[in-house]
Amino acid sequence: QVQLVESGGGLVQAGGSLRLSCAASGGTFSDYRMGWFRQAPGMEREFVAGVTWSGTITNYADSVEGRFTISRDNVKNTVYLQMNNLKREDTAMYYCAADQRPWGMSMRVADFGSWGQGTQVTVSS
Repeated sequence: QVQLVESGGGLVQAGGSLRLSCAASGGTFSDYRMGWFRQAPGMEREFVAGVTWSGTITNYADSVEGRFTISRDNVKNTVYLQMNNLKREDTAMYYCAADQRPWGMSMRVADFGSWGQGTQVTVSS
């Protein structure tokens, strides 16, 4: 199982940007499709973005399409989430996750077997 550690969260004003990072260890990073999820208080964890093992195919939740970009560096064993034009409704704990199907397109929490501890993103108005 790969181990995941997120970083880069923080407090930002609406309209601002943040870049989240997720460092992987303990496995072969390129064997995994990677995803970002988020969970706001009292809400279910939801899919944000995913990227296949090669970095060539990505998919996004409708709510972030055009504002967020997921990417990965298979040399640095790191996946990123660039978040632009942040809105108050983007406030949540953000989690990095790994899916053992490297070409998958799933948005389901249950399909991701490894998770990080999360990093908090708070967007103020």
